[in-house]
Amino acid sequence: MSEPATNGRDFDRGGDDGAVLEVSALSYEYPGGFALKDVSLRVAAGEILVLLGPNGAGKTTLFSLITRLYDTRQGSVAVLGHELRHEPGQALAAMGVVFQQPTLDLDLSVMQNLLYHAALHGMAPSVARQRAGDELARLDMAERSGEKVRRLNGGHRRRVEIARALLHRPRMLLLDEPTVGLDVPTRQAIVAHVHALAREDGIAVLWATHLIDEVAEDDSVVVLHQGTIRAAGSSESVIAAAGGGDLLDAFSRLTNGNGS
Repeated sequence: MSEPATNGRDFDRGGDDGAVLEVSALSYEYPGGFALKDVSLRVAAGEILVLLGPNGAGKTTLFSLITRLYDTRQGSVAVLGHELRHEPGQALAAMGVVFQQPTLDLDLSVMQNLLYHAALHGMAPSVARQRAGDELARLDMAERSGEKVRRLNGGHRRRVEIARALLHRPRMLLLDEPTVGLDVPTRQAIVAHVHALAREDGIAVLWATHLIDEVAEDDSVVVLHQGTIRAAGSSESVIAAAGGGDLLDAFSRLTNGNGS
């Protein structure tokens, strides 16, 4: 099998076992109880793992632990073999993140937002501007580079956040409910773009959502509910674990009818 095209990116197949992201026996407890309990998953280069779960399942807590917004107390997270607790700089540098809540500066232009982010990663201005232009072009946003973010609609803002997450050429892309509140054509365009990134650039993707139509046939799936993994694998194996039907039926049964 031929290697995926990298479009100038440095392609890395991951840690010693091939995983780009490795989450092992991860648990996190709030005062009221466990938000996550013994969660393990792995994502390889070029793989999209869709983390399916209803609101309150623990998806955002998991992302907060992976990105070190919360401290990992039980279990471990490693990116490209770099354990987050012991090598946070190397692990975090390999990640690009789009959080559920918007994080762009509304009073800056699209390009200014991207260049500011690039500066935080220590990029030379000329390199940063070239990469920003390339990523915006891939997302059909090049003509809006000079517009202030507050003038953009929700879909265009999400595209800018994805472009920003890719500026430093991460090997791991994390997307926490990136299409919430967007219309169907915009959601479909973002889903298609992310799948192309995995297929063509070899980027590993962890995509959290509660929307079944965002799962492609070749995606890996993890169903998370009340902080625990209820099923994992291909869509077919998840459906089998739930007792048949389609993925929507399986999701509903595995989350006790809370999958809508």
